[in-house]
Amino acid sequence: MDIVERFINYTKINTTTNKDNGAAGIIPSNPKEMELAILLEQELKELGLNEIKRRENSITTAILPANTSNAPSIAFFAHLDTSMEQTNDTKAKITPYKGGDICLNKDLNIYLKESEFKELKNYIGDEIIHTDGTSLLGADDKAAIAAIMDMLEFFVKNPDIKHGDIIVGFLPDEEQGLKGAKAFDIKEIKADFGYCLDCCGIGEFMYENWNAGDVEVIFQGVSAHPMSAKNKLVNSLILAHQFISMLPRGEAPEYTENKEGYFWVKELKGNSAKTILKMDVREFDDEKYKQRMQFLKDLSDACKKLWGDEKINIKLNDRYKNVFNSLKSEDALPIKLALKAYENLNIKAKIIPMRGGYDGAVLSQKGLPCPNIFTGAHNFHSIYEYLPVKSLKAASKVLQEIIILASKNS
Repeated sequence: MDIVERFINYTKINTTTNKDNGAAGIIPSNPKEMELAILLEQELKELGLNEIKRRENSITTAILPANTSNAPSIAFFAHLDTSMEQTNDTKAKITPYKGGDICLNKDLNIYLKESEFKELKNYIGDEIIHTDGTSLLGADDKAAIAAIMDMLEFFVKNPDIKHGDIIVGFLPDEEQGLKGAKAFDIKEIKADFGYCLDCCGIGEFMYENWNAGDVEVIFQGVSAHPMSAKNKLVNSLILAHQFISMLPRGEAPEYTENKEGYFWVKELKGNSAKTILKMDVREFDDEKYKQRMQFLKDLSDACKKLWGDEKINIKLNDRYKNVFNSLKSEDALPIKLALKAYENLNIKAKIIPMRGGYDGAVLSQKGLPCPNIFTGAHNFHSIYEYLPVKSLKAASKVLQEIIILASKNS
């Protein structure tokens, strides 16, 4: 099956992640994710793969067995869900791009404008897959699924090309806390390392991301009627604001870029009696991340001395770790293979530190290093999401080249 046909077929299944179901611990959060997993299971069977396993939570894995000895076993991952910014069904279109703006929806006057998305100029002469302006395209991450399935089809049709075990995994609910990756037991597969496909334009390659922490601080006040509040009322809202005011100035998302870490005050709810503050902590360097978390613990302890132990309680939680913690060096084999594959295919590598998380962060923390390869798409999580066809095909070619190189180097 043609890779473009595969991709468009996948976009027809609306797998928008469901936040409410996710909060209730339901995986997959959207039953449509299971529908897509069932389709992939059938396609994997048609390709003749072994050990196909679709679990009750829709996590689906399969293996194309090695046809040579000593080559590493490599896993490739994509996620089944799409982000929740838009919930409408996707109506994908293909436009031969000759430059200028692309009309997504004439009736609604929605255009993909070259003046706003200047990288469009790089794709003149290509075909562009896009939406009708009323939904996400879902290339995040169905372009990845299409690339992985296309790669498998290549090796099935070319059995003389040597390769180690090729393992594929499709995971649910990446878009709300990497839930599928957290639910997946990597011991069920025997991979030496892996790759996720979950970044954007052609050439992007990521092997660093945040060390990420969640923080909840509970401030306990003392209620009193304003008539008799003097020396009695303790306003928990004021305690929360005092705590926030003691955070380092300039170390928030709106002031930082590249590898600069931050404290992010995300949510403040409550009343004078009780207030809950929720924060994110982000840092690339593991030691600096630990220092940030310790700073908040020390700040809480200092506030306890000022206000009393019962007035503040802090909960610190590690969400995911930097993939580079498991790779340890830029000479790590997964990095070297990917960069060599890019080079061999004349794709300029764009190494970008990822100011976010993806399934590979969790999988790496569990012991399976997983850098992040491009899907080829642009404008994830937007109605202006689009996918150049040549970039989609290049993603599949990169996977093929990595596997061939790994076999030659074994």
